[in-house]
Amino acid sequence: MISKRLVGAAALSLFATVATAAFPERDITGTIMWGAGGAMDVVSRAVQPHVEAALGKKIVMVNKPGGTGAIATNAIANSPADGYSLLFGAENPQLHKVLGLAEFDYDKFFPVSILARSVGVIVVKADAPWKTLTDLIEDAKKRPGKIKLAMTGPGGLPHTVASMMSAATKINVISVPFDGEGPAVTAVMGGHADFSPVGVGAATEAIKSGRIRALAVVNSEPVDSLPGVPPVTKEYPDFGKYLPWGPFYGVFVRNDTPAEIKATLVKAFKTAGENAQFKQLMLERGNIMMNISGSEAEAFLKKWQSTTSWLLHDVGAAKISPEKFGIPKP
Repeated sequence: MISKRLVGAAALSLFATVATAAFPERDITGTIMWGAGGAMDVVSRAVQPHVEAALGKKIVMVNKPGGTGAIATNAIANSPADGYSLLFGAENPQLHKVLGLAEFDYDKFFPVSILARSVGVIVVKADAPWKTLTDLIEDAKKRPGKIKLAMTGPGGLPHTVASMMSAATKINVISVPFDGEGPAVTAVMGGHADFSPVGVGAATEAIKSGRIRALAVVNSEPVDSLPGVPPVTKEYPDFGKYLPWGPFYGVFVRNDTPAEIKATLVKAFKTAGENAQFKQLMLERGNIMMNISGSEAEAFLKKWQSTTSWLLHDVGAAKISPEKFGIPKP
């Protein structure tokens, strides 16, 4: 005699299999952790139509900024693990623990796709006396505490790259705070700061117009959108241990989402990431295509977290030691 419990379990299993196989049966919600018009928003909405074409369903995009990404991340962490709630997120949650902003990072999420990453570029005013990164570094060493660095908040690109520079070259400069990369670029153009590491996307137009000069890209290879600008490792190979590094654009679901649904989403975003129109937009914005998922993406996330968390710790910007959370040193 077959127990009713076994029959019931088999029926539930069959129902789950059928439901998973049919995914997606309805529209999906995509939650963007930053506000409208920002880099994360632009990348998310650019890939959206290509994913919709691959899935055959709409993705309803919602901006949910706040808490340096914590509000959106927490919202998806508390949503059903059914694939219908996607988090379009940047790098910020990987620093939430060490900065004391939240008790979670991406360890509870599955990376459907790390679409692309941005690259930093070290810029100076167009008529600055430094023609190379070595010129700037050597001058800073000769005149400690005299050269002004345009800086943004802890964990941002300017702050992290400046920390790399300090660790790799031992320079001592004056940090001048600004509200974002745009204001930092403006400050360099106006002579209110001598140099700044900023995202390529924030600096490209000013570089091309001749208002600022790029000394090096924070990458181990040249960047197509800035031809002729050398990688930072050309003059300072010690930077190599921190690379590849840069703000990134990812898509996540809860870890406990069914494997079949994860696979469907991975395939759709992989296809979207290969779209020529999307790839061209990433190139124009100075981003480097990654289009990775699963274990490859997880390895990238862990390396990024390790590098950045310990850099912030070493310069005194982390509120809590990475060691407490088992984050290994790079």
